Amino acid sequence: MLPVPRRVLITGVSGQDGWYTAAACLARGDEVHGTVRPGSGAPVPEGVATHPVDLAAPAGLAELVRTLRPTHVFHLAAPTFVPASWEDPSGVLRQIAEATAAVLAACVAVEARVWVATSSEVFGDCGSSPQHEGTPMRPRSPYGIAKLAAHGLVGAMRARHRLFACSGITFNHESPRRPERFLPRKVTRGAAALALGRIERLSLGSLDAVRDWSHAEDVAACALLALEHREPGDYVVASGEGRTVRDLVTAAFAAAGLATDELALRRQVEVDPRFVRPPEPVPLVGDPSRARSVLGWSPRWTFEAMVGEMVEADLAALRREAGIGGG
Repeated sequence: MLPVPRRVLITGVSGQDGWYTAAACLARGDEVHGTVRPGSGAPVPEGVATHPVDLAAPAGLAELVRTLRPTHVFHLAAPTFVPASWEDPSGVLRQIAEATAAVLAACVAVEARVWVATSSEVFGDCGSSPQHEGTPMRPRSPYGIAKLAAHGLVGAMRARHRLFACSGITFNHESPRRPERFLPRKVTRGAAALALGRIERLSLGSLDAVRDWSHAEDVAACALLALEHREPGDYVVASGEGRTVRDLVTAAFAAAGLATDELALRRQVEVDPRFVRPPEPVPLVGDPSRARSVLGWSPRWTFEAMVGEMVEADLAALRREAGIGGG
């Protein structure tokens, strides 16, 4: 029987995924520790013990695991902005692949259960959609290659050492805690700014690009279920529905009280070629059937509810910035 309460270590606890994972663990009574970047003043949920660790020096991360001897590890820390991976491929490989290898080896030593967050970017030019755990993986970016290495390490260490290790192949997931450099927050904050008269137009890339968006809270819930299951395994974590950027904009505009007809969209949204990324060979849409059937996981958030929550948070933040009441 697993120790209760659990001692949990969450790498990257101040990030979006780390925050929701920590909140869920605290709610069930776990002792929660988390790593943060040295010198970072980012907030974390109350009750989390923080430990400064530099991902670029994976030995420190491994030593922390060996010192804390956690029962559960959620390895979530990693560079997350895919386009930036082209600027420093070696750094991305070190911070993702090498750090994952260090965490897994340390988990073998302390017999911890471990969840490693990988990514839908491992699929890349896979040739079919939707993608499931057995879909060929042909990543197209340094970030995707690094995440594929992490995914492969999970399987290898599980087979070699009987480590209870799970790879979470997570598709796009969002929340009000998502940084503004990411498209969904750019859209929801832009919709809020339009509604408040702060801007006149929103500049985006292609409105026809397709993504599979879930709420980060649902992704965290799946990770917790995976580490409590009787057997380790790999899981695609996704909504299973492809949505276009136009769908995202329409949902955000509706939540902000803006018109959503085609004329209104053309008037308030412009496609800027600078933001247009090369199209994916196939739509990255996940098939979460295994997580649903094996773990009994099901998302709590709908797409519209997720976007609505983000818009409300952005409306409130912009009102506070402007000194306007009601938010």
